[in-house]
Amino acid sequence: MGNNSSNTLIGILAGTAIGATLGILFAPDKGVNTRQRISDEAISAKERLTEGALAAKENIANRASHLANRAAGWKDDIVDTVGHKKQTLDEKVESIVSDTSHKAEDVISTLERRLAELKEKNKTLQKSPVQKSQI
Repeated sequence: MGNNSSNTLIGILAGTAIGATLGILFAPDKGVNTRQRISDEAISAKERLTEGALAAKENIANRASHLANRAAGWKDDIVDTVGHKKQTLDEKVESIVSDTSHKAEDVISTLERRLAELKEKNKTLQKSPVQKSQI
């Protein structure tokens, strides 16, 4: 029950009690009967207020429980989403690391091949007679 509903219920119950009391006070009857009716109405109003308060308390407890369950559901959804996002991020990082590793290996292989070619060329150049005019 919302705050406005609770205020409305309290207003209705209070208005009913006041109206019943005023009606009894202005009705033509003996004093003993009037006092008895006022007493009966007061007891009845007290019982209605007690029942209304218990109903409001139960309603508030139910709503609180419902909200707690929804919050727990939201928490689970958030945990699942974060877990999924983390897994996706981990996979992307692994893919980037793997691609980078393969590219590094390709660069190393190319450099090793180029070094071997240069060494071979160096051997060839060292074996051939070098003329001083070419130096």
